[in-house]
Amino acid sequence: MLNIKRYDLSEDKSLQAWSAADEYLLQAFKDLDNKPDHLGIYNDRFGFLACHLHGITPTVIITNKSQEKTIDSNLKANDLTSVNFANPISSLDTKMDIALVKIPKSLGLFQLFLEHISQNSTDDVTVICAFMTRYFTPNLLQIAEEYFEVVEQSRAQKKARLLILSKKKKVVKRDIITSLSYKDQEYRQYLGVFSAEHIDYATQFFLDHLDIKKTDQCILDLASGNGVIGNEIFKRLPDAEIHLMDDSYLAVSSAELNIQGTNIHHHFNNELSIFDDDTFDLIVTNPPFHFEYEINIQVPLELFRGCHRCLKKGGSLQIVANKHLNYKIHLERFFTTVQVVAKAKKFIVYKCVK
Repeated sequence: MLNIKRYDLSEDKSLQAWSAADEYLLQAFKDLDNKPDHLGIYNDRFGFLACHLHGITPTVIITNKSQEKTIDSNLKANDLTSVNFANPISSLDTKMDIALVKIPKSLGLFQLFLEHISQNSTDDVTVICAFMTRYFTPNLLQIAEEYFEVVEQSRAQKKARLLILSKKKKVVKRDIITSLSYKDQEYRQYLGVFSAEHIDYATQFFLDHLDIKKTDQCILDLASGNGVIGNEIFKRLPDAEIHLMDDSYLAVSSAELNIQGTNIHHHFNNELSIFDDDTFDLIVTNPPFHFEYEINIQVPLELFRGCHRCLKKGGSLQIVANKHLNYKIHLERFFTTVQVVAKAKKFIVYKCVK
């Protein structure tokens, strides 16, 4: 029996590394009369499917660096061979004839997955999608029907269902990049990146209260999203060395579209070990705490610890967060000074000085 762990710092011991939807996908694959030559796996957050199906060397399409690291860790922990990793915006070397999809919370990301499958699969590809019934929305069917003639829904099993998609439509390649505006500037981002309709309100509130000094010459935009915060800082400090880092491959790829320069550096990573101690004058962040349908503040808390290590003496970490998370008591464990800069109905901005 395989031992699959979460590796996400969660302190909720009731959570496991897979759901009934993952189990349903695995069983559906095992029940296939004809096993595929080339299998693609999407949204396998902790590697449950990758580990169980590693023997056929699937291509696992990752969206997050933490996902890639976790899958690698679970493969090694179970003495399993590696799998092939790919991302959802690049072409695959070999076309898939079966794809397994754990349907994500983001409908935009689901559409991106189907677009990627459509462009990187055989004409007779079958796509087996799974979701927990409580998260069903008719929009899932509408998106699926854009790409496939046949969209069949299974019976529920342990409160999970399958969507089985077949007879791929011959559709024109769709644009997977959307755009939104902030202060008369257009920002482009890939489907599935956080806040697709507008710059999210927490970020807007944060930008109104950032404390940036001319002496801030080495800056990190942590959990940078589409790069709007880093770009606004770049406008004010065009000669500063600015690093943008995000766990999401799609976010990093979006930021690369929006902010460029010889002093701009993009990083696809989920933690700060790639940076030396005492590197930054300023770190700014609108950190994630939602992971699909779960809330996990252990991830941002670990990031705050890394920020303290990476800041120079006298440097500042500036954060926008939802008020109910009460980060202040945690930040005071790391930082000498933790100041509340601004409050709104839902959001709060902190400035922490090392």
